[in-house]
Amino acid sequence: MTDVARASRLPSSPSLARDLRPGAFSDRATAVTIGNFDGVHRGHQAMLDVLTQAARQRGLRPVAMTFAPAPGEFFARSGKRGAPVRLQRLRDKLSCLWALGVEHVQLARFNAAMAQMSPDVFCERVLREGLNAKWLIVGQDFRYGHGRAGDVKTLHAWCSAHGIECYVMPPVMAMDVRFSSSLVRETLAAGDVVTAAAILGRPYRISGRVAHGRKLGRSIGYPTLNIPLWSPPPLAGVYAVRVHGVDVAGGLPVLGAASVGVRPTVTEQGEPLLEVYLLDFQGDLYGRRLVVEFVQHIRDEEKFASLELMVAQIERDVAAVRAVFARAGSV
Repeated sequence: MTDVARASRLPSSPSLARDLRPGAFSDRATAVTIGNFDGVHRGHQAMLDVLTQAARQRGLRPVAMTFAPAPGEFFARSGKRGAPVRLQRLRDKLSCLWALGVEHVQLARFNAAMAQMSPDVFCERVLREGLNAKWLIVGQDFRYGHGRAGDVKTLHAWCSAHGIECYVMPPVMAMDVRFSSSLVRETLAAGDVVTAAAILGRPYRISGRVAHGRKLGRSIGYPTLNIPLWSPPPLAGVYAVRVHGVDVAGGLPVLGAASVGVRPTVTEQGEPLLEVYLLDFQGDLYGRRLVVEFVQHIRDEEKFASLELMVAQIERDVAAVRAVFARAGSV
């Protein structure tokens, strides 16, 4: 499904809630799906399509429940295990969910109390009391409750006993490969943004607000837009990118060269940063929220012995990026 088609499905009044209050959905029962939905890839999109169709057929409100922090992040903070790298900002995940026809997103606080819930208590408090669910869809690997004790078999049994339809979605695959957030992370870590785009159903994008930096790029003839990142980002290196939100004539994206990383040449303890050099644009964009779309990997991040060597490499990078877009007919 194209981005334009998704946007056409945006609910007239999408909603978001963090607190799960008993009786909040007493006026209209819900069709529910639960998951992290990190990246909202094609597997998620297929599940959400089934959700919205089922909701429409049954006169239910389509609801997606997700978590902040994600369970993996919560357990990483407690030192129990490492957290997977997050693919996108929360606001971008919410936009994707709403654009796929979800009317309400229930953003649950995953905390110690939720982690301690037994599978039955989770179902009672979340599905029945909190969401008034009458129809539910989850993936085959769905686990829930303390110690991940609940699975699709226990969930199906509980739902059957409480008058809730439960559908287990089979994996969404292409050429024997299952679409997953983990697979997106693997491809991005390898710099393969083309394959990542195929799994996501759209180019991989990072959004953020342009912040002030050290102005080093301006002093060396390559002024950059600095967009702070969550830590760590799922990819690193230099890329050819398209930048949306610059507000040029017709709303067209501006082409650019982007660097994602910690800038080892200029700082010893750099925070993750997205730096974008726009090829043919000059202007003040501080404070502007931009969307950076990754087109092709150019090279990995490097530490140079001198600033002069870094500048020489930037010149080659910009030439390589122009060549990418020239082959694509964009310049």
